[in-house]
This record gives sequence, C-alpha cells and structure tokens, in this order.
Amino acid sequence: MKADTATLDLLFNKARTRNGWMDKPLEDGLLQEIWNLTRMGPTSANCSPARIVFVTSKEAKEKLRPALLEGNVSKTMMAPATAIIGHDLEFYERLPDLFPHTNAKAWFVGNEELIFTTAFRNGTLQGAYFMMAARALGLDCGPMSGFDNAAVDAAFFADSAVKSNFICSIGYGNDDHLHPRGPRLEFSEACRID
Repeated sequence: MKADTATLDLLFNKARTRNGWMDKPLEDGLLQEIWNLTRMGPTSANCSPARIVFVTSKEAKEKLRPALLEGNVSKTMMAPATAIIGHDLEFYERLPDLFPHTNAKAWFVGNEELIFTTAFRNGTLQGAYFMMAARALGLDCGPMSGFDNAAVDAAFFADSAVKSNFICSIGYGNDDHLHPRGPRLEFSEACRID
C-alpha cells in the first residue's frame, strides 16, 4: 500500500528542521510511542544498538547546555525534549535474545572494527527511524550535530559502552528562525541506475 500525499508531506515534503518551539508540553506516553515505532525499523542481524536519552527536565537540560555549540543553546533549551541518539558498543551482548537463531554474538566478540561500524551504522539508521516516528506522531524535529560528543558522553553515558551520535530536539515547532528550505540534489546528481 502506497502512502497518501498527506502522509508523505508529513514525513518528508513539508517537514522542516525546527529552530523554534511552541510552549506546549509533550503528551504523556508520547516518548514511549516514538520508541515503540523506532524499534520496528530494520537493523542488521536485528542488532538494535540505538540508546536514547530524552532530556526533558531543567536539570538535565543544564547538564546538556555546556556541550552545545553557542548557536544551538537557545533552540535546544526551548524544546520540550531533546533526544541524545547514541549507540551501544556492547550491542552484541543482546544478540542471543534479539537474533536467537544463530550465534551472532560470536561474529563480533574481539572484532572492534566490526563492532564500531555495525553500532554506528545501525544506530544512525535508528536515529533516522526516530525522526520519522516523531513526525508520524505529529511532532517536529530539530536534529543537530553541533555539540561536543565527548562532553555529552561524559555527562549522560559515563561508565557505559554507549557513545553519542547526534541530538534531536522534538516538540511542536513554530516558524521562529525557520530558514528557507535548502536545495536538494536531483536524481541525476546523486543517483545512477546500472
């Protein structure tokens, strides 16, 4: 079944990266709904390495603030929630549960390059699923990479094997500081059919 035009507009064609937010809280249970959709997207060997911290409280936002580049502070502090999208470098420990029909854990033990590549690639995929899930539930997204990963990892993922990838503010966007949509590459500029 093909998505209708309204759904495609909601997810892609009319969706915008938000820099301003309405003063409207997120409904109870919405963060769980986002995760319940996000987790359904495919990952290799169902490895599911994404780990997300939802920064919502004033205390958590203040913990995040020093890691943000100056231009990202205001829009992040104003958002009802900011998700830190990370990936667990020990994701393979869960493979006996997540991919039980073979010993997939053995593929990764001791192979640091494969661990990193798999965690980063699939965690990034899950980050994209996260944004599509948030949009599908009527939220706007403000993804960004303008922050100090090491500082975020120390503040939110200390004593764990989780590393941050990017952050994404979510909420109900307004048009404050909304830039004109940037151009996109045409099919002929980015793709080929062999």
